[in-house]
Amino acid sequence: MNLTKTAVSSAIALTLTATTLAEASTTLRIAHVWPGGSLIDKELFQAWGESVEAASDGQLEVEIYPSQTLAKSDQTYHSVVTGIADVGATAQGYTSGRFPKTQIIELPGVSDSSRQGSCILQSLYDESHIGGEYDDTRPLFMFTTGPGYLHTKEKLIESPADLEGMRIRRPTSVVGDMLERLGAQAVGMPAPDVFTSMQRGVVDGLSFNWEGMKTFRLNELAEYHTEIPLYDLSLIATMSSRTYDSLPDDLKQVIDDHSGMEWSLKAAAVYDELITQGRQDAKDAGHEFLVIDDPLEHDDWGPVLQETIDRYLEEVGGDAEDVYARAMQLKEECEA
Repeated sequence: MNLTKTAVSSAIALTLTATTLAEASTTLRIAHVWPGGSLIDKELFQAWGESVEAASDGQLEVEIYPSQTLAKSDQTYHSVVTGIADVGATAQGYTSGRFPKTQIIELPGVSDSSRQGSCILQSLYDESHIGGEYDDTRPLFMFTTGPGYLHTKEKLIESPADLEGMRIRRPTSVVGDMLERLGAQAVGMPAPDVFTSMQRGVVDGLSFNWEGMKTFRLNELAEYHTEIPLYDLSLIATMSSRTYDSLPDDLKQVIDDHSGMEWSLKAAAVYDELITQGRQDAKDAGHEFLVIDDPLEHDDWGPVLQETIDRYLEEVGGDAEDVYARAMQLKEECEA
């Protein structure tokens, strides 16, 4: 009788253990810099998380930490390397000097939209031109913000001379060097900090894309917009190698299926929609605009922008010229 009871108890215990293991899940913590509830948070990162959860039958659960709540902008990539976050999304340029070949995408004239820039950047990675810069994580997908323009509080910028002495927020050191050569005082800070800095008069204006103007409510402060495409900021969503390696093969496949060009272009679609909305908001508010077409050919702006390209490629060295040349080829291919 005791043996029977023991056998039954053991069978029940094994069944419960098997059930518990079957129901066990892995939680992926995503750290990103965009505000919680923003379109990027909802339609990109929440959508990615929901899709991953569904594809894994709940074996992967996703927790999202927006607004730098898990890691500051300039620490997000490092937080993935160290395992503080399982997935991190940020601008590569927030870690100055860490991704020099990647930031070739940020040079003037390389791309004209988020979709085009994202296609170029993801292709450069897929073709192994910049992959060596990410050996310490497992990139999921890369994308860009679309063109960054000049937005100011007090006056319209019509020529480089108008920037003389102005304090302009720059997103990365690449853009900052360009602004300095144009005569501005470049002030570095992450996107979430710009609104308060402009409110307090720390900066007179900023270099930003239209998505950022909407997402971070900057159209409320800057009423003058010089649409000269100075750069296209590179962005990445990347995963901890340790986390990825710990997954069984079927869950690794789920992650692989939520990586690459498909999700790069999904991100770009969200950005391009916000770019349209951000510009329209400024237009509806009666703001003043100046559009500068073909800035590289412009008498005032062109020489400085070309100098930025030449000097950056020289500083990076190695095969930077080849990466730039391939990016310009991809510009045509991605546009098509």
